[in-house]
Amino acid sequence: MSGHDRRLTDDEAAATFEPASWDERYSGPEQVFSGNPNPQLVTEVTGLTPGTALDVGCGEGGDAIWLARRGWTVTGADFSANGLARAARRAEQAGVADRVDWWRIDARAFAAGGRTYDLVTSHYLHPPGGGMAEVTRRLAEAVAPGGHLLIVGHAPSEAFTHLTASHREAMFTAGQLLPALPEDFDVLVAEQRPRTLTRDGVTVDAHDSTLLARRAS
Repeated sequence: MSGHDRRLTDDEAAATFEPASWDERYSGPEQVFSGNPNPQLVTEVTGLTPGTALDVGCGEGGDAIWLARRGWTVTGADFSANGLARAARRAEQAGVADRVDWWRIDARAFAAGGRTYDLVTSHYLHPPGGGMAEVTRRLAEAVAPGGHLLIVGHAPSEAFTHLTASHREAMFTAGQLLPALPEDFDVLVAEQRPRTLTRDGVTVDAHDSTLLARRAS
C-alpha cells in the first residue's frame, strides 16, 4: 500500500498542520509545487498598482516572486524554515532577491505589529479546526488604508473525500470568512470559482474559495 492509499491516523493528520511536517516536505531535492503563480492571484492582482505586499503561507515563493517581477516590494511569510530557504534561493535565481524579504511566522499567531501593506494575500493556507476565519482577522489588520486583502483556499468538495476529516474541516467557503473582516472593508469578491486540479496524474474538478476585499482609504 502506498503512502497515498494509507489513511492517516488522527495524530499523523494533526502533525501535518505543524511546521515540522512542512520542513520535512521541503527537505528533499525536488521542488514540491510548480512555481507558477496561483491563478486567482493573477486574476485579481494584475490590474493593481504595485506597492508593498505580504504573502502569508508563501511556501517555496512562487507567488512572492511573481509579485516582485511585476514591481511589488514583497515580504514572503511562512512557518517552514526550509520553505523560506527554498523561496530565497528561487528569488535569487529569478533576479528579484532585492525586492523580496522573508519572515518566519506561524499565521495562527500572526500580529501586524503596526506594519501595513498595500496587498495582503494568502493562498491555500488551511489552519486546523476551521481556523481560517481567525487568520483572516489577523491578516486584515495588516492591510493599509486603500489596500487589498486576497484570500484563496480549497472549498469543501467531493474532490477531497480521500482526505482526513481534520483536513476537510480546515477547508472553507469565502462566505465563512466575511464575519472576520473589520467594518472598514468593502467586499469586492466572495465566491467559489471552478478550477481543474491534477492530483497523482488524475484530473479533478474543484473550487477555489476566493475573497477579495478593499480597506477604506
